[in-house]
Amino acid sequence: MTFSIAMVGAGQFAGQFAKLFALHPGVSAVYATDLLPERAERLNAEYHLDGTLPSFEAALEDPRVDAVAIFTQRWTHGPLVVRALEAGKHVYSAVPMAISADEIAAIIDAVRRTGLTYMMGETSHYNPATVYARSQIAEGAFGRVFYAEGDYVHDMDLGFYDAYRYSGGEEWKSTASYPPLLYPTHSIGGILGAWGTHAVSVSAIGVVDDRGDGVFDREVSMFGNDFSNATALFEVAGGGSFRTNEFRRVGYPSHIRESRFRFFGTEGSFEQLATVSHRTDKDGVTDITDLLQPKPTLSPDDPSLAHVSPALRDAFTSGSAPIHDRARLPREFDHVTNGHEGSHHFLADDFVRAVNERSLPPVNAWQAARYTLPGIVAHESAQQNGARLPIPDFGEAPTSL
Repeated sequence: MTFSIAMVGAGQFAGQFAKLFALHPGVSAVYATDLLPERAERLNAEYHLDGTLPSFEAALEDPRVDAVAIFTQRWTHGPLVVRALEAGKHVYSAVPMAISADEIAAIIDAVRRTGLTYMMGETSHYNPATVYARSQIAEGAFGRVFYAEGDYVHDMDLGFYDAYRYSGGEEWKSTASYPPLLYPTHSIGGILGAWGTHAVSVSAIGVVDDRGDGVFDREVSMFGNDFSNATALFEVAGGGSFRTNEFRRVGYPSHIRESRFRFFGTEGSFEQLATVSHRTDKDGVTDITDLLQPKPTLSPDDPSLAHVSPALRDAFTSGSAPIHDRARLPREFDHVTNGHEGSHHFLADDFVRAVNERSLPPVNAWQAARYTLPGIVAHESAQQNGARLPIPDFGEAPTSL
């Protein structure tokens, strides 16, 4: 069984997944569309896709298209997802799921009503640190986990200025001010994707930017945002807490590792920094750096990455880490570039399997809500000077749709 998919948005990130969908034996055809037609044409030519479509609306109306993969601006995802589901299309969405609780609720309602597949492509779900912690927690090796930390630390100077100029046009400064806590899934997803719980309350602090270049300027920002850095402390169901950092002004080598994690349990713990990772218990420390280190499969200087800012290319060149179990992946992926610490292959395969098998993907609508909504509420807390706020929960995913 196979299906066809249209890539909606043909920017810097979409090509990595267009390539994988085109290679996957479970996908019959891949199309591309973008508000800038020349970008869709470039994507189509570069990855030998099956053609371009004139618009998102055309993709929804085209009977040849069974699914859409949404790679548009991050604040547009929620409404586009609902429209696609209501048009009868399965949906793969880049992060975040949405930017409000109402948008998240609308997606979950649409998934329930249509019975179609929705998946959010959260890379941290397959971050080597998350994969390792998930296995250790499942085995009970940490004892009772009571605290965790997740950081997404990516300085604006390291590629984000170029990325926002590429996607935002003349008004790029208004969009580059996107609130850090509204892009929370890389840090939250890496924690909750291993721990198996959900957040129930939060208190957060935002740091007002002082660069003075018009980015993170409340008067310029389309979001009314002037926070460039933010920290949130979450309470979880069943007892315990976790802390996340979302930093966009930080002296840290994000090209080496932009997401990092720590887990603490009553019997064992795990800590990761930029270049080292350690498993600890009451007897001592074990270096597991090599187990979690992906091996690059593509040079950052490869011509296929010429349109990507040099500071962002490392995110698209990683292979897999030894902790990744590649046995389930299609052989067509064996010698293909990967990205975001080895996660891309698994995310693409998750979606294809879910659509073809009519099953729920790991990061389904309910799990995506648990990765996304805590950040939305955390941003509200930061705007209220750290007020502790409850986090609604949409419950566990159903066993079937």
